[in-house]
Amino acid sequence: MKKNPAKFIPLIILFALAIVFTAAFSGPKILTAYIETGIGSCSKIPILCKMPTQEIINPQIDKDYTSTLIPYKFSKLSIAAPKGFAVIQELEKKLYYKKRLNRHKESVLYAFHQEPGYFTKLFPQVKKIGINNNYDFIKQLAFARIDGIKNIADAFFVILKSIFTPDIGDQNKVVMASFVMPGRRGFISYNLFDKEYYFDCDIVMDSGDFFKVYVRDKGDKGTRLELKEVFAIISTLNK
Repeated sequence: MKKNPAKFIPLIILFALAIVFTAAFSGPKILTAYIETGIGSCSKIPILCKMPTQEIINPQIDKDYTSTLIPYKFSKLSIAAPKGFAVIQELEKKLYYKKRLNRHKESVLYAFHQEPGYFTKLFPQVKKIGINNNYDFIKQLAFARIDGIKNIADAFFVILKSIFTPDIGDQNKVVMASFVMPGRRGFISYNLFDKEYYFDCDIVMDSGDFFKVYVRDKGDKGTRLELKEVFAIISTLNK
């Protein structure tokens, strides 16, 4: 993913302090206007007015399909992916990757892992609003909306949503859904309506471990991933 959340932490802190100052002298409407001026309105960043509208429970996993996937093992995680995809754990590459690989021109799958309690350690202030684990955090993030800002906490998560959302094509075409699978649950934003297909998956294991899987399918191998196939890929994800 092009965006590294850690790089934005100082910006987040400064912006959050500005929000606190603004909120102390204003109500939700002025706070919303402040966010729209500093980040952008829904017309500029449509994902900030979207939230999960689907609930997917135990999607059927095609074992025949998963048997065709190629397994990858990295330092923090393992996952299986279709042939023809560049598979990267954050910035870690496998030695057998072709040197000519261009991540912007190839179909790619990025994976990211953090331990239980990662977000509450990164942003300890969220415990004050009842967020105590990784799942609580990503749920709050998924449902954050500009038109739902009522307080500082709401504004904070709208800011984070704008930063943590990777390139998913035309955001007006994006569908958001929650999902539950054996041993894991989370949220997925997908776009199957552009020339390229996009899937942004935030996953929390029963153990509390957090994973992000981002897929950009350029269709350059003559095939297109469907939602059921992405869930099959997620089913292979492990620490």
